[in-house]
Amino acid sequence: MPPRADHVEVDAGGRTVTVSNPGKVYFPEAGYTKLDLVRYYLEVGEAALRGVRDRPMVLKRFVNGAAEEPFFQKRAPKSRPEWVGVSRITFPSGRHADMVVANEVADLAWAANLGCLDLNPWPVRTADVDRPDELRVDLDPTPEADFAQVREVALEVGAVLSELGYASFPKTSGSRGIHIYVRIEPRWGFADVRRSALALGREVERRIPALATTAWWKEERHGVFIDYNQNARDRTVASAYSVRAMPDARVSCPLDWSEVADADPAAFTLATVPARLRERGDPGAGIDDRAFSLEPLLELVERQERGGQGDAPWPPHFPKGEDEPVRAQPSRRRASK
Repeated sequence: MPPRADHVEVDAGGRTVTVSNPGKVYFPEAGYTKLDLVRYYLEVGEAALRGVRDRPMVLKRFVNGAAEEPFFQKRAPKSRPEWVGVSRITFPSGRHADMVVANEVADLAWAANLGCLDLNPWPVRTADVDRPDELRVDLDPTPEADFAQVREVALEVGAVLSELGYASFPKTSGSRGIHIYVRIEPRWGFADVRRSALALGREVERRIPALATTAWWKEERHGVFIDYNQNARDRTVASAYSVRAMPDARVSCPLDWSEVADADPAAFTLATVPARLRERGDPGAGIDDRAFSLEPLLELVERQERGGQGDAPWPPHFPKGEDEPVRAQPSRRRASK
């Protein structure tokens, strides 16, 4: 049966994907449509798959485009193509969800047709959904910070990781920040990976205290926040080559470390990244070459704990940690006293 007039069919790695309402404008300021988004993911497909392949993925759906609020869909739609796989995730409550797993370019095109601008995978593989194989450093600038400060903090993060023996891979977040990934051996649970990310952030904070902070409470932050809690279970980060809900359709673009000092996030968009990828290749192509032990970071955790630095606050909906400090805003604690 031929597609309806408000549908088009695209070839996605040998599979046919139907795009509904292809002319629907997803980025009003830039004028990019749903079909533009699908074609973008077809062009960068193999590189984008490197960040999501074999990973459970939350569907973050902007069904009315980038200017409207999205909704998050954890459970895979029942009416999905037969080739779209799933992976079962069990939550602490005992409930479970079968999440989408994108292993083919066709899966990316299908997700884009659902309104998924960016791709949000868990840091685990389907073979073991309880032990991450990816440590994620999320640099989130406060409103007063600029991207120059983000770049400076990123370079310090890279230096600390290098000193500890890790190869790390930076990318723009597609918004105001930078993400840095490290492949790790899937031997440790989420709590250990999160605790390691906190220790890394504290070491960076110790070295450049005027620029970096691990303070969870916004009223205590300054400069660039190193969001260690992005490594907690059930948290996701937009993966490499994801298009973000920015007016100019910016992309979370992998960088060489040599590019970080001068990187301009506005240079990486839906329109520019495919050509960049064709011309210079993917700076993140080697991320799967080696998985590292978490032990150097866990040793840093132990040193910090001996110095009196215990755990830090978890996100609000998580159970309280064993040595977590009081989970209440400092101003409220002072007021109650």
